[in-house]
This record gives sequence, C-alpha cells and structure tokens, in this order.
Amino acid sequence: MNGNIPTNLHKPTRYQIRLQGHLGPQWTNWFEGLTIQLNEAGETVLTGSVTDQAALHGLLKKVRDVGLPLLSLNCLDSDQTMSL
Repeated sequence: MNGNIPTNLHKPTRYQIRLQGHLGPQWTNWFEGLTIQLNEAGETVLTGSVTDQAALHGLLKKVRDVGLPLLSLNCLDSDQTMSL
C-alpha cells in the first residue's frame, strides 16, 4: 500500500492540521470534535479523530472555507506524515 495513506482505513485516524493565522473562539462549533490550539508562531493547530477519508475531505473543505492558508496535514496514528 502507498506509504502516505494510513494502513487501517476502517478505524478513525487522528490528524493534526496546521493553518497560518489564528482562528477565533467562534470557530469551535464549526470544527466540532477537534481541538483548536493557537501557537506563538501565529498558527492554528487543529487536532482530532477523523472517521474516514470522506470525513477528512469534508474537514479539508471546511479548512478551505475558513480562508487561512493550510501549512500541513499530519497523520498522528502512523509513522507517515503528509506535509503540504
């Protein structure tokens, strides 16, 4: 199987998404189930479980709609890292 895709696609997978810029607290409901952390480098870090690839694509659409540049997408449940 391709090394960039988690090997168990039927199990929720934890991801970390880094965005350039800070999201305000009003976005907590929009990203329900994800932890939103703001760091000193001026980035927002979203972390949480995603049920499957379709849910991941939906999450990435939400990220796009927010309008902050996507810095990276990391799969936390495996040794694989997908950086953009």
